[in-house]
Amino acid sequence: MLDAISKVPRHMFMDSGFIDHAYQDKAFPISSGQTISQPFTVAFQTQLLQIKEGDKILEIGTGSGYQAAVLCEMGAKLYTIERIKELYRKTSSFLPSISYNPKKMIYGDGFKGYLDEAPYDGIIVTAGAPVVPENLLLQLKINGKMVIPLGESVQKMLRYKKISTNEYDIEDFGDFQFVPMLKDKI
Repeated sequence: MLDAISKVPRHMFMDSGFIDHAYQDKAFPISSGQTISQPFTVAFQTQLLQIKEGDKILEIGTGSGYQAAVLCEMGAKLYTIERIKELYRKTSSFLPSISYNPKKMIYGDGFKGYLDEAPYDGIIVTAGAPVVPENLLLQLKINGKMVIPLGESVQKMLRYKKISTNEYDIEDFGDFQFVPMLKDKI
């Protein structure tokens, strides 16, 4: 996983005004009031997902595409959803231009997930959700995992493992801060 992070050039996903700071372990603004997560957070969430090459992964919050590129580098079959049209347009042309090709990029509401390709081996949410999106839990395979920052101003990084149709093992991995995940705002 660290190999995948080191192969993805973070500076390419950032505004040119922040290039000199690209490899600091800090979040930076990208556009539309959104941020690119700090490298530690990208690595941490990715590690919690415990993916294997060929796993079908749903990413909620494409943003600049940095997390998506890391997941593609790891060999995930990636479906990624972005709710901000400006970011969706920019990232859907940018990622292929640098040879990262998710299976599908979707402009839509991440709270709804992407039922067309469910179930998923893993779901990664890259924005702070005020509540657990039930649709996402339903779109996990049995033994699939969802990594999600849950809460308002400070979130708990949670990992849900689907044990049966409606039973989950939930683990808490501490406090984080993300931009908010917004519902029905497209």
